[in-house]
Amino acid sequence: MNFYTADLCDSYGDEVQIAQPIFTNYGGATHCAGPIKTIKLDEHNGDLVAMLQEDGAGHVAVVDVNGDYCAVVGENLIKFAAKNNWAGIVVNGYVRDIHVTRSVPIALYALGTCPYKSPKKSTAKRGVEVVFGGIAFREGAYLYGDEDGIVVFKEAKVV
Repeated sequence: MNFYTADLCDSYGDEVQIAQPIFTNYGGATHCAGPIKTIKLDEHNGDLVAMLQEDGAGHVAVVDVNGDYCAVVGENLIKFAAKNNWAGIVVNGYVRDIHVTRSVPIALYALGTCPYKSPKKSTAKRGVEVVFGGIAFREGAYLYGDEDGIVVFKEAKVV
């Protein structure tokens, strides 16, 4: 990918939403870009598993996790995402298995790591607006992420 979020901010400053610098990339790719698909979880990641097993068609999965410290993405889910054409994953929560996720060629942004996977069972909401990191993520908006951070636009930008 040939873009840098800093250049996008410089070129399109009045159109950009900039995520707070609270995310770390635990994936094997340094960049990701694509239209957003959202999901809101209450710790349990079963619906996220189903989502990442679908054809991502170059979308970025944006995951908002309501709950305590528990991982919702790890070795299996990042492999599903890579196999099924997802451009990246952004998690307002925690991930695990980073000894593996760092070798899978997809970007995986999260707040941090946690070895615990919640046993809680609950359903998720897909396609809803989620707000975290100082911005609103909406289905169809366009996300760019790199080593400098994450930015979102209403539509794709020329890079």
